[in-house]
Amino acid sequence: MEYSEPVTAEMETAQVNAVAAAAGPRKPRILLAASGSVAAIKFGNLCHCFSEWAEVKAVATRASLHFIDRAALPKDVVLYTDEDEWSSWNKIGDTVLHIELRRWADIMVIAPLSANTLGKIAGGLCDNLLTCIVRAWDYSKPLFVAPAMNTFMWSNPFTERHLMSIDELGISLIPPVSKRLACGDYGNGAMAEPSLIYSTVRLFLESRSQAGDRRVG
Repeated sequence: MEYSEPVTAEMETAQVNAVAAAAGPRKPRILLAASGSVAAIKFGNLCHCFSEWAEVKAVATRASLHFIDRAALPKDVVLYTDEDEWSSWNKIGDTVLHIELRRWADIMVIAPLSANTLGKIAGGLCDNLLTCIVRAWDYSKPLFVAPAMNTFMWSNPFTERHLMSIDELGISLIPPVSKRLACGDYGNGAMAEPSLIYSTVRLFLESRSQAGDRRVG
């Protein structure tokens, strides 16, 4: 009788890694998130920019859903909300959505980042799906934010303090731009265009890959 060695977890992992290596580099996994700003009307466009290049999952706060047109999202992009966080868990041992999304993602991009969500992240608050992901985030992985708010909110002293706090965490800022805002005022505070956000993140990732960091892609 022939003796077969039992298959261990380490052997299974090695086999999976070998198959993945043979298949070549996978697409980057990008987690896109929107908070409650009028700029969330561009979230569908942002998802389309990334979905042709990367695997994309999306997260939206309750306030952002007022501006997001779900029909405009790419068909293969799943949009997660606070309701999904609670409905996906029933008993001890079930997966926790914000932890699973944190594990899945190579990069997180919050666009738009509202003044309210900026303040929450800077203070370590985690009262919805988006902020729970950030609170659990592995900061060895990139996290980009693209703020969007009224000029007076952007120039408020609290904003500078909050930006300094998230900078200390290693969060990368894609600065807002000056233009006519949704309220009619002209000034700085408008979210960068989706195409610029996309190109910034992609250039960062490709530059890092060329430098020899193969954790993504």
